[in-house]
Amino acid sequence: MSAAANAGTVKAILAGRADADHQISLSNILVATDFSPASEAALGFALAIARRYESRIYVAHVILPNSYQLVPREAVEPTYELVRRHAEEEMTDLLVSGRLRSVVHEVLLEEGLLWPTLANMIHKHSVQLVIVGTHGRTGARKLLLGSAAEEIFRVADCPVMTVGPQAKTEPPQEAELKRILFATDFTANGERAGAYALSLAQEHQAELTLLHVIENGDGVSSKNVAALRAMFLKRLEAIVPPEARSWCDPACVVTVGNSANEILTVARERASDLIVLGVRRATGFAGHLPASRAYKVVCQAQCPVLTVRG
Repeated sequence: MSAAANAGTVKAILAGRADADHQISLSNILVATDFSPASEAALGFALAIARRYESRIYVAHVILPNSYQLVPREAVEPTYELVRRHAEEEMTDLLVSGRLRSVVHEVLLEEGLLWPTLANMIHKHSVQLVIVGTHGRTGARKLLLGSAAEEIFRVADCPVMTVGPQAKTEPPQEAELKRILFATDFTANGERAGAYALSLAQEHQAELTLLHVIENGDGVSSKNVAALRAMFLKRLEAIVPPEARSWCDPACVVTVGNSANEILTVARERASDLIVLGVRRATGFAGHLPASRAYKVVCQAQCPVLTVRG
């Protein structure tokens, strides 16, 4: 993808935003929960965003078939009733706690496979952002249990914000982004993500950092690395359309190394409030694939990560 094409995509998405103030529309937010501490943290960030954008929150839980089918046949029905009763009690406790009192909300409790069920909810309620927490499983635990978060952000058409185990657990009362990091590899997967990063930077008047990582640069001469760095800096600068320069003067950074590690390092050094990444659609069950760059960033980032599928 050329820099001009990237800038053209940014302009097209900016032009298509809903209102005259050029704010991203987040009228409907879905929080996928399994009632774990990871989901509790995600709900906190969802509430902060909902207060900022006056959004309706859908708190969704999916009762998975494998939660009651891996038992003797005679125990399936009582186990299912137990699982469902537990989910209903958790939802009731959430409502009684008053955490949702400050926002318009609705709870959704359905049974089925995770993604088809969530996809139906997203479509039915015109959801514009999904927020999910992740336990950050890696290695053998991920291969055995999978990652629901990665399964979701690899296939969802709308942006997905994932809150990992290293993210701060006390979000502000109302979402306020001061520093946003957008990492791009200049593929088509990053086009929409770049537009969202730029839009959010405008909405929050946030400092925007554009990052590209040169992978496998160890065997490249210092002269060639310098030439590559200069070329990629120009491509980063071209992401921001000229008409946006009056309010957006991003910091452009090019580093060399492992992309996930470099993204995490730059985000930490710049105290980023949000990392924005473009991701490609999964060709299989993403949660059982080897750790991807995006999933590694999600697991180790000290802030939420917004993934936008290309």
